[in-house]
Amino acid sequence: MGRPNETLHAWRHPRVEGARDRCIGRTELPVDARRARRLAHRIRAFARRHRLPRIVVTSPLARSHAVGRWLARWGWQHRVDAGLSELDFGQWDGRRWAELPVPELEAWSADFTGYRPGGGESVAALLQRVRAFDPGAARIVVTHGGWLSAAIRLARETDGVDRALRSEDWPPAPLHGARVDLPLRDPTAQ
Repeated sequence: MGRPNETLHAWRHPRVEGARDRCIGRTELPVDARRARRLAHRIRAFARRHRLPRIVVTSPLARSHAVGRWLARWGWQHRVDAGLSELDFGQWDGRRWAELPVPELEAWSADFTGYRPGGGESVAALLQRVRAFDPGAARIVVTHGGWLSAAIRLARETDGVDRALRSEDWPPAPLHGARVDLPLRDPTAQ
């Protein structure tokens, strides 16, 4: 990976309450203020150590936005960008994975990139959204597991061609509070 200023440093939001065994995309769940503050402290120390701009871009979802609010209290510029949101699972969102209709899960597995789980957003649309994301001068973002998996997948493309993906090829989501360093992408280069 390049130097810190040539890299997008993306953190996954802190762990939230009530997500276990549930399909969580756009569902708002509470995040403990202490967890959000701890992650904000880690981000602030990282930025100071690497002399990064004091700008953070977060998803509008509370579990990411809460971290940005802490940084803003400490003098950072906090921008919100819906492009950093988690995958929209439509009618599946918030439901237990075990309760989802098996034929729908099988349909998603059969057409992993094109199927719209719960009538929401397809993985192809998520990949397009990640490709189009422009952090501007920011080098730090706080986002979600699905967004980060998509960004990791795109970073692995060596020739710019998005091959047909199977669900088993999808990178696992990073741990909550983990940092993923990504190459800066030109959002106009599709």
